[in-house]
Amino acid sequence: MNDTTWTVKGGKVLGPAPFFIAGIVNVTPDSFYDGGAHADTASGVAHALELARQGAHILDIGGESTRPYSDPVGEAEELARVLPVVEGLIEARTCAVISVDTYKAKVAARCLEAGAAIINDVSGFRFEPGLLDVLAEQQPGYVLMHSLGRPEDMQDEPRYDDVVGEIMAFFEERLGVLERAGLPLNRVVLDPGIGFGKKLEHNLAILREVERFNEFGLPVYMGLSNKAMWQGLVGAGPGERQNATQAATAVLAARGVPIHRVHEVQLTRQTLTIARELA
Repeated sequence: MNDTTWTVKGGKVLGPAPFFIAGIVNVTPDSFYDGGAHADTASGVAHALELARQGAHILDIGGESTRPYSDPVGEAEELARVLPVVEGLIEARTCAVISVDTYKAKVAARCLEAGAAIINDVSGFRFEPGLLDVLAEQQPGYVLMHSLGRPEDMQDEPRYDDVVGEIMAFFEERLGVLERAGLPLNRVVLDPGIGFGKKLEHNLAILREVERFNEFGLPVYMGLSNKAMWQGLVGAGPGERQNATQAATAVLAARGVPIHRVHEVQLTRQTLTIARELA
């Protein structure tokens, strides 16, 4: 496992480190895994601080579920959910870097102004082109993710001739747009978007061929924590996917994936520590 760096807002450099863990903080009533568990501000802040205590380097705050067939959330409602949590974490002086999971330009701008340093965008700035202006102006860390369609329709009938090749072509085109807009590529990490417009066979192809994404010279950011693909592969129900998540995380770490977005931070830290020592 080679050490990785990632430059985020303000020129802050994360690392060098063998891995980074992004702890998931859903302040939503309907996320697929823990919707409603931390939906109010106090609970969201407390949960985020606990994930930081467990070893999360990044806290990824989300105010809109992007599970398949989820309903979109309005800008004002998403801001009302997310911004107070960001502000609460800044006030608490957390040592973890704050990320916001959003594709909306205004939500991203307000949260970056409040102290967030990373934008995690499922849309590749296609849903709201104005997000590109925010990225160019504020220069945050940026998670460029591939998705086929929007959450409300992405799983209708996803089709690919070459899923990895098509995702790579998407990354190449979007990276060119980002670079021309003025966002340095050392701010960008690549997420192939497990479960976002992909069937089980597409997800497995991505994971088997994950090293191909290293051609871009940018860190790979992986989000497969407790996802439905584990039910399709090993029959694991929603509360039974932790072992599958950790097994895949260990294999991917050994294949060079340095950034892992997860629900169970403490387990993942153990997994990645072992994978590093055995590499």
